[in-house]
Amino acid sequence: MSDIEIPRIDAAALLAGDPAACDAVRDAATGVGFMTVYNTPISSEKMQAVLADYQDFFELPMAAKTPFDMAKTGSNRGWGAPGSEQVDPDANPDYKQVFDCGLELPAGDPLTQLSCYAPNLWPKMPAGFAQTLRDYYSRATDFALDLLCAIADASGEDGTYFRPLFDRPMALLRGNYYPERPDWAGENDFGIATHTDYGCLTLLATDGSPGLEVRRRGGGWIPVSAAPGEFVINFGEMLEMWTNGRIKATPHRVIGPDHARISVPLFFNPNHDANVAPIGSGEVTRAREHLDKRYSETYVHLNKA
Repeated sequence: MSDIEIPRIDAAALLAGDPAACDAVRDAATGVGFMTVYNTPISSEKMQAVLADYQDFFELPMAAKTPFDMAKTGSNRGWGAPGSEQVDPDANPDYKQVFDCGLELPAGDPLTQLSCYAPNLWPKMPAGFAQTLRDYYSRATDFALDLLCAIADASGEDGTYFRPLFDRPMALLRGNYYPERPDWAGENDFGIATHTDYGCLTLLATDGSPGLEVRRRGGGWIPVSAAPGEFVINFGEMLEMWTNGRIKATPHRVIGPDHARISVPLFFNPNHDANVAPIGSGEVTRAREHLDKRYSETYVHLNKA
């Protein structure tokens, strides 16, 4: 297919194995590396409630957010201040704010000693914030796993291979707050600079406003957005490696809008000990090793440690 367009696909039809939807997904996953999906199991109303809670958190005074600063924890849990990430070493640190949470394991589980399964940091305000995100995390990870397996099948991989490797996923749920592009911002300043995602599949919800741009094969940029209840889907370095390059990880960026914008990506990654080396290669690359390396290159508090 041409990589000029980002295909929009009926998620229910894809999950039901509709041949036309599967063909469109195969072309998207192995071509431009991005798609949007509609008719999903997560309603617009549910997504708007999640976006509203993130909005309320990011609007809190700085002093209310700093107790949850992830720079103090050594893991990617809690709040990330402007400038706390640098996804492109040739650009300045990104000026967005973030809030991260992940899988909650039972107290005393030895895996909680790993940074990828660290306990979440929950502020008391806004009221209900933790429960809203817990509920959404559960729904979003279920949907992401079904999507991943369907996309793998459509792309010529075996979806059943992936399913058992995500029962304790290193899935990271993030709220991104992109302020209006600052007056001081120059050519090396971004809401988030050009990068590829690190893991498998990204399930991205947005407030519907523009800002995200996808690099076109051969040069140039394609804008993409999705209304609440629809999602932008893209793939990371781990899945490209896992499928021996069949499914593509595509660079993308947010220069910064002329108004504040919130997006909510779920970075859907497998169990920490999953082997994500090319299937059938006989090699071993553990998922946690790949993510730890990439996080250490991105989080300013980790790469200065």
